[in-house]
Amino acid sequence: MKTLCTILAALVLPGAVLAQDADVGRALYRTHCATCHGLEGRGDGPMAGVMLIKPVNLTELAAQTGGRFPLERVIKRIDGREPLVSHGSPMPVYGDYFDGSFDVPMKTPSGQPVLTSQPVVDLVAYLREIQIVE
Repeated sequence: MKTLCTILAALVLPGAVLAQDADVGRALYRTHCATCHGLEGRGDGPMAGVMLIKPVNLTELAAQTGGRFPLERVIKRIDGREPLVSHGSPMPVYGDYFDGSFDVPMKTPSGQPVLTSQPVVDLVAYLREIQIVE
């Protein structure tokens, strides 16, 4: 019921879909992501050298997909619904923090909502900010 109410609220109140805080996302990124992906998201964190598969340069996500940020893929990778081969499972550093309740909708470019958690919404807002599209 809670999920249904969230979806209905998102359809009626467009602001609910856009409730993103890149500053919160930046803090989450530094706590949960920078160890592998680096402070600036370039895949050069202190753990990158010991990983068998180098962490992705997160500043190039949009550039690698023709200038369009791959929102749904990024959400699902962060919240564990789309496991990464390099990790063998959902991202281990995130643990249970980013998965679990999927009660906040984000609109994809097609207008279709994808449900996730508020921390993922904020982290995605930050990742969008750091994109370098040439």
